[in-house]
Amino acid sequence: MSCAFIFPGQGSQSVGMYQSLYQGNEVFKSTIDQASAVLEYDLWQVISENPDDQLNKTEYTQPALLACSIAAYRAYLDAGGKMPSVMAGHSLGEYSALVAAGNLSFETALSLVRLRGQLMQQAVPEGTGAMAAVLNLTLEQINTVCSQLDGVVEAANINAPGQIVVAGDATAVEQSLPLFKDAGARRALPLPVSVPSHCSLMKPAAEQLQKALSLIEIEASAIPVVHNVSAQPVRNPDEIKTMLVQQLYSSVRWVDCVETLKAFGIEYAVECGPGNVLAGLVKRIDKALPVKALNSDESLAALVS
Repeated sequence: MSCAFIFPGQGSQSVGMYQSLYQGNEVFKSTIDQASAVLEYDLWQVISENPDDQLNKTEYTQPALLACSIAAYRAYLDAGGKMPSVMAGHSLGEYSALVAAGNLSFETALSLVRLRGQLMQQAVPEGTGAMAAVLNLTLEQINTVCSQLDGVVEAANINAPGQIVVAGDATAVEQSLPLFKDAGARRALPLPVSVPSHCSLMKPAAEQLQKALSLIEIEASAIPVVHNVSAQPVRNPDEIKTMLVQQLYSSVRWVDCVETLKAFGIEYAVECGPGNVLAGLVKRIDKALPVKALNSDESLAALVS
């Protein structure tokens, strides 16, 4: 049976995530320890103890999620798990997918996502940007409301039918919420994030990320990765770099990404990361596509049995 692996982004982290695998699986633990050596701090302490709420600070969140996703994927392969036929990741998860597919080295990706988090926070100082979830409106309705506002408010994550996240200037996002409700939204609520990802406010960060990407090697891979910006697989290393730059300020087209994964003829998907955010989104996109979890020692055992 062919499968797709999908990797989550920010918002899926939780204190103590993957505790059972870290304690009981040597491949998982050694991968986290490898990440600590690259990052030059104790990553497991951040994950398990969350000192000073570091796990929810973008520059720590991104390496932690990437490291856990890759550690789980390595543990799965070591246990005899079936190689996926295609991959995708949501936002930050795109980097995890590229590492798992063999396009990016683990060490390079860790450094990149830490820099990515720092650049994102620098581009929009804390408190000046915001994101909000809007339920039960179409993309066209969202765009109509956004066009009525001064300041930046844009569709950032097209997550599922009737579930879209907007991002932009904090004041403009706040002003948009009653307008979305007037337009028929069932809910329009702010999200607890410090950075307005995937909107034009991130272009300064993207310019700096492009400089960093120009200095690294990206390999071609046999396993296709479907990218957020194009919702299509990209194999050329230079094009992959372009996708990663554009991803910072472009919408995550997750609905289209899932449709592309299905076109590969997959019979199920595996969410490789903590939590089950992507599984919930896939169910809203296509109830007939099964999604399995890889977020604990028990789910690992079930996947390879």
